[in-house]
Amino acid sequence: MTDKLAPPSLRLLLGESRAMMAYGRYLLRGMGYRQLPRGNGEPVLVLPGFGASDVSTRPLRKGLAQLGYTSYGWAQGTNLGMNRKRKSLLVSQLQAIHTRHGTPVALVGWSLGGVFARELARAFPEQVSQVFTLGSPINRDPEANNVTALFKLFNPNRQNPDHDAFQARITPPPVPCTAIYTRDDGIVSWPCCLENDGPNTDNVEVAGTHVGLPWNPAVLAAIAERLARYDSERDK
Repeated sequence: MTDKLAPPSLRLLLGESRAMMAYGRYLLRGMGYRQLPRGNGEPVLVLPGFGASDVSTRPLRKGLAQLGYTSYGWAQGTNLGMNRKRKSLLVSQLQAIHTRHGTPVALVGWSLGGVFARELARAFPEQVSQVFTLGSPINRDPEANNVTALFKLFNPNRQNPDHDAFQARITPPPVPCTAIYTRDDGIVSWPCCLENDGPNTDNVEVAGTHVGLPWNPAVLAAIAERLARYDSERDK
């Protein structure tokens, strides 16, 4: 059984308003990419969180592009949860990017998008170089968050969380997985955002809010450093 955890407190939830201040800083200063290691056109697919779209992940994708990576949004509008059509489109997109570049694709998933990214890597590990999750509910308790009620509103036919299936998904896919999280997360209880310790997993703490993760310079730095490390090891 998974551990039962409380959702983030009201104080943390209200603190998510700070994401707008952080966005203002991003507009003024950008993502601070100039001091980061650069890529050479390698593909990165970025998946948005629940209730968000490619508009929300644009700052992160722009930062990756400025570092020399070829960044892609998921091009499916607002993420309201997984369904058969969305899954088929996501698989087709991964395969098309992999074929276009002739190299495995790095997956970055914010919140619920990170859950999708891990499962995509689990199903197609040969097409994925590594996975980055940003404040994603991947461990401990699938209901320790402040969006369950909203998710159920948009998915009225979805059954209550299958805890056995969730427990099985805690094991990471067979590619390098980096979980980026913040203890000030007001949406998902932060212990639920961690990968279990293992040879292929890493957990990186950043300061900031859940909502602000896609325009958090520390997030871009963590991703860029690990993308460069992967490329360096692959070229040896």
